[in-house]
Amino acid sequence: MTIRVRREDVIPNLPAPPSPRAHVCVLASLNFPGIDEHDAGLVTRFTRVALATLTELGATHELWDTTAALQDPSAAADFDGLLLLGGGDVDGSCYNLGAAIPNAYGVDLRADRDAFAAIAAAEAAGRPVFGICRGSQLLNVARGGTLIPDIADFTLHHGGPGEPVFVDEPIDVLPGTRLASILGTDRVIGRNGHHQAVDRLGEGLVVAARALDGITEGIEDPEKFYLGVQWHPEDEDGPVGDRMRLFDAFVTAAAQVREQAGAVASQG
Repeated sequence: MTIRVRREDVIPNLPAPPSPRAHVCVLASLNFPGIDEHDAGLVTRFTRVALATLTELGATHELWDTTAALQDPSAAADFDGLLLLGGGDVDGSCYNLGAAIPNAYGVDLRADRDAFAAIAAAEAAGRPVFGICRGSQLLNVARGGTLIPDIADFTLHHGGPGEPVFVDEPIDVLPGTRLASILGTDRVIGRNGHHQAVDRLGEGLVVAARALDGITEGIEDPEKFYLGVQWHPEDEDGPVGDRMRLFDAFVTAAAQVREQAGAVASQG
């Protein structure tokens, strides 16, 4: 695999919070099969913004890069929360897709399996889990759901040949969902550039947001903080307020885990 993005490329030049609210695991695919210079630029920019946002909100983080195999994905349970960032397509075999994926992009089955192991460990430990783009799709497949392998009418979701990949997409947020309570609105403009999306929902999940054509753009578990958005709030070309609200909700949930653990420890 060609290495185009290095760890030092994505670490923001910010001091760590002196009194962290939470310590979170950030799972990212800094490199994946077929990555080109354009992809690498997006990965670098988005990852750096995500990490900087966590820091600005008072959280420390440890970056797990699935460019190489993770030593112990189950150690995700040792953090206060798990954040999964974007990357390539989920291997179709993970959701029993027998045919080849049209327009397949960055498929890496080993990275998928590492991500599923980290998700399972974090969820079993009661940690909040937040997934963005590929991360949201992984959350759905981890619960037994499926994906649309290639959206036929992609106009709303990414640019056409010769056009910028990312578009500003209107997305409807469903009332009564955790996502609606976080964003405080029934519509956002999301930065999108995806050709896949959630199809059949995984066990215990509900749709939290939809595109104007009905494509699922957000999923969640109503019973716990297990939330995925298809768009990229960590793209600084999108609304800053939406990014801060989403990341702050995740950090706040992770901080509650830390506080509960501290209370139990003090009682012991």
